Amino acid sequence: MHELLRALRRTPDRVLHTRRRGAALANIRARNQPSSVLVLCHGNICRSPFAAAVRDRELAGQGTAVVSAGFIGPGRPSPLEAQLEAQHLGVDLSLHRSQLVTDQLVRNAAVVVTMDAQQARAVVETFGKPRSDVVLLGDFDPEPVRTRTIADPIDQPADVYRRVYARIERCAQALASAITETPAPSDRP
Repeated sequence: MHELLRALRRTPDRVLHTRRRGAALANIRARNQPSSVLVLCHGNICRSPFAAAVRDRELAGQGTAVVSAGFIGPGRPSPLEAQLEAQHLGVDLSLHRSQLVTDQLVRNAAVVVTMDAQQARAVVETFGKPRSDVVLLGDFDPEPVRTRTIADPIDQPADVYRRVYARIERCAQALASAITETPAPSDRP
């Protein structure tokens, strides 16, 4: 019964993914290239530092600064499992230390990227960021999804990190591609 309820809760995400992806891509493509992107997750030790590093790699030399932060626990390193799986994908998290999201970080970011809808709501409600400036990374996934949330792999085995990081990489590449596309003059805000 629990699995059935879980599947029913995720049905809107599966059904609406194509529409949400199109809207997220259109939102990013309609902007001038952002000068800064803030990537958020809960603790800033697994998902957001990896996503920021991938996005930074994809946007290298494009003039967009990418930073990451979280809602709890500043100064923590990425877990060893996160570091090892990231290293397999060419990302070094060994020197990363978590930082708290602040009003200034949110204010300075042209676009805020979150891992789930609850984090997006928190950015809008707590920091007053316009909803149009906050996107869910999972909405950029070019593959069909079960949920728009990017799962938190903390305290999970290596294969979970591998799956989560593969999804983050797909989504980050799609987002970076949308950022670097030049909007048509009629599309600019």
